[in-house]
Amino acid sequence: MSVSDTAITRRGALAVGAGVVIGGLGLSRAAQAAPAGKPVKLTTAQLVGQRVIFSYPGATPPASLLNLIAAGEVGGVIFFGENITSLTQIAGVVAQLKEAHAASPVRSPLLLMTDQEGGIVRRLPGEPVLSEKQIGASADPVAGASAAGTGAGENLAGVGMNTNLAPVLDVFRQAGNFDDEFGRSYSMDPNVCAECGAAMITAQQKLNIAATAKHFPGLGAATVDQNTDLGPVTLDVPLADLRSIDERPFRSAIAAGVRMVMTSWAVYPALDQKLPSGLSPTIVEGELRRRLRFRGVTITDALEAGAIASFGTPAQCGVLAAKAGMDVLLCSARDVSEGQDTVAAIADALEHHALNPGQFEIALARVLALRNSLA
Repeated sequence: MSVSDTAITRRGALAVGAGVVIGGLGLSRAAQAAPAGKPVKLTTAQLVGQRVIFSYPGATPPASLLNLIAAGEVGGVIFFGENITSLTQIAGVVAQLKEAHAASPVRSPLLLMTDQEGGIVRRLPGEPVLSEKQIGASADPVAGASAAGTGAGENLAGVGMNTNLAPVLDVFRQAGNFDDEFGRSYSMDPNVCAECGAAMITAQQKLNIAATAKHFPGLGAATVDQNTDLGPVTLDVPLADLRSIDERPFRSAIAAGVRMVMTSWAVYPALDQKLPSGLSPTIVEGELRRRLRFRGVTITDALEAGAIASFGTPAQCGVLAAKAGMDVLLCSARDVSEGQDTVAAIADALEHHALNPGQFEIALARVLALRNSLA
């Protein structure tokens, strides 16, 4: 996810008693739907939409997005700098989105998210003012990270958002590299990153703001020129280093109960010779789920990223990510049609058995559990 909103594209429990049936697929799963307490049959597109995050251009959400939310085909919205002119303005936008959602057949709250990392990477004015690097170099990094988490959580909650795509848990290798250039990593020491990351996560989640550990299994080895938003990135990090350095902060984040983990779009030959992390079942299901035993929600980085353009359109990459085991698909091109196309592609894959329906159900359950917990 990028620092700039303009120069770079991104760097961007099931409720009781409401039965939902996927039409024609014979799958049933409980979800929170309207009217409260009564079974509701959702379309495949509506069910798929619960896993897709939309974005939009400018300061005013378009009618197309509001209509899709009211129709129950949107799982959440991500906000960038261009969407925010003031805290009062974005609070009004959030209220507008929630009003549209109130007309939806789905009652699980939308995931309303932004990148409030601290330092340069802040979409909302205000806390946390310090960057991760400044916190990591301070006299008491853990206290600083906890304060940053509280500040970010209060800031998001104040405008009605419920999810922060932070902290960055990459362990940077060289001064001025991809993460360090803008102060987005706590330290070159994996233990400092682990302790600070866990502290920020805990502080945010005490305020019922879902935190996100990113970018698994780590972009700390990326050079200043290795930007997954712009093109393919291969990080040929030895397996021993991935385990002892890059993975260390993510283990602490999982132990701290982090609600979401964002994967990177880099390729890690030590784990998977060909597929980027977020498209790799070996990494998503094998490393993160089975080996590290992460039970929360996974979220992709931007589906329009240049690193995965060779695998197809953003919608096609969304299908591949879902097949790999990713739960939430992030459409952050500031174009509502990107989210629509992704929903349509995954719904088509599901209906034509190109996507495992059991896997879909499990992912949907995780996403709804997270959303319901944020009500």
